[in-house]
Amino acid sequence: MGDIIVALATPPLKSALAVVRSSGEGVFRLAGQLFSKKVETVQERTSFVGYWSNEKGERIDQVVVICYPATHSLTGEDAVEIFCHGSPLIATRIINSYLAMGARYATNGEFTSRAFLHGKLDLVEAEAVNDLIEAASDEAQKLAMMSLEGKSSALLKPIRGRLAALLASVEVGFDFPEYEEETALSLEKAKNEAASLKSEIDSLIAEGQEGRVVKDGLKVALVGRPNVGKSTILNVILGEDKAIVSPIPGTTRDVVEGEARYNGLIFRFLDTAGLRENPEAIEKIGIEKSLISVDKADAVVLVLDEDRPLDAEEKAIEKRSKGKIFLVVVNKEDLRSGKHESRAKRIYLSAARQEKAPLLDALAKEAGVSAGAFARPSLNSSRQLSLLEKASRSLGEALENASEDRLDIFSSAVLGAYTAVRKLLGEEATLDLSDEIFSRFCVGK
Repeated sequence: MGDIIVALATPPLKSALAVVRSSGEGVFRLAGQLFSKKVETVQERTSFVGYWSNEKGERIDQVVVICYPATHSLTGEDAVEIFCHGSPLIATRIINSYLAMGARYATNGEFTSRAFLHGKLDLVEAEAVNDLIEAASDEAQKLAMMSLEGKSSALLKPIRGRLAALLASVEVGFDFPEYEEETALSLEKAKNEAASLKSEIDSLIAEGQEGRVVKDGLKVALVGRPNVGKSTILNVILGEDKAIVSPIPGTTRDVVEGEARYNGLIFRFLDTAGLRENPEAIEKIGIEKSLISVDKADAVVLVLDEDRPLDAEEKAIEKRSKGKIFLVVVNKEDLRSGKHESRAKRIYLSAARQEKAPLLDALAKEAGVSAGAFARPSLNSSRQLSLLEKASRSLGEALENASEDRLDIFSSAVLGAYTAVRKLLGEEATLDLSDEIFSRFCVGK
């Protein structure tokens, strides 16, 4: 890990400035051989203005160089950032000068990886770096920033400590029975603590699922028979003519995608080919893609052009959408005269009259995102939620085996929860129980 890595930290496009980043043991010495100022002995974060040259001594550009000693750098190693003029040619030549002196290209995420390995960031904070880069809304950016600041990790650390204490309290009865009365929890207290921890982790899972929707948005598939208005609804929601609208059935042959933001949420809509019997060959491919879109979507919106019961094909879509948000939209309200009785759980609108709020309001409501989800830190990545769910399952197993003759199973299950939480933070999964016991109790007195 001590080798010197280098990479372009800005997009490879023509711009006012470009930034080349490098890190690793000996990077100051290497930079000193290519830069016109002496930087080998830098002890504090320092900036310089001078000329960068290649390995042959040929000047490449006038640059600003910032040197970060290991104690002040992101990576936990000596690091150098070069701010050059934003020509891709200049940035490439600076990188090539590094490579000629023995450095290598950084791999994807390697700077942040080194920050994690040197203890500058835990794994949750490290993941937040990419979340910030990928943030597609103000709300997603705020969630990522809270994680980068350590606020999401702070939700876990008390739980990790309590799990360790619970585990040590149970194990002390096995390994040091002479101190059991002094240090070990009663079975009832251990059971109550496990239940309390499971409840807290389950709350984190629920909040994390809300946070995932805020961060990643909802993928929404618009499905239905030809000419019910799916493409018009998409265009109205997006505010542009994204999909072709035509009275000819089967106009939409492929999946048309578009993104909309509403009340702090991101909706990624997929307009799909109309579902009908006996389609021609190309249209059939589009319908197959429609079904794939249903499978991949978080929410399925079935569009009708009249208020009627679902037919067999539409019921099959509803069944296929089990476990997802499923809404039925009755479009073309502008073509119906007189009042009619609205059915429960149906949304009535007229895309021709540019109506979209009823659908977007319903999607936002069904997403189940509370107002607090936009302002609180959460553990919301797939990896984080998976490990939280594993911890919850382990504690559930512990509670099922909370009896005097099954304490070994209880202890093993608590250890499973503790290990999952440590993995979530990126810590070593191993645990020296004797260290936990001696540090928390007076066993050695």
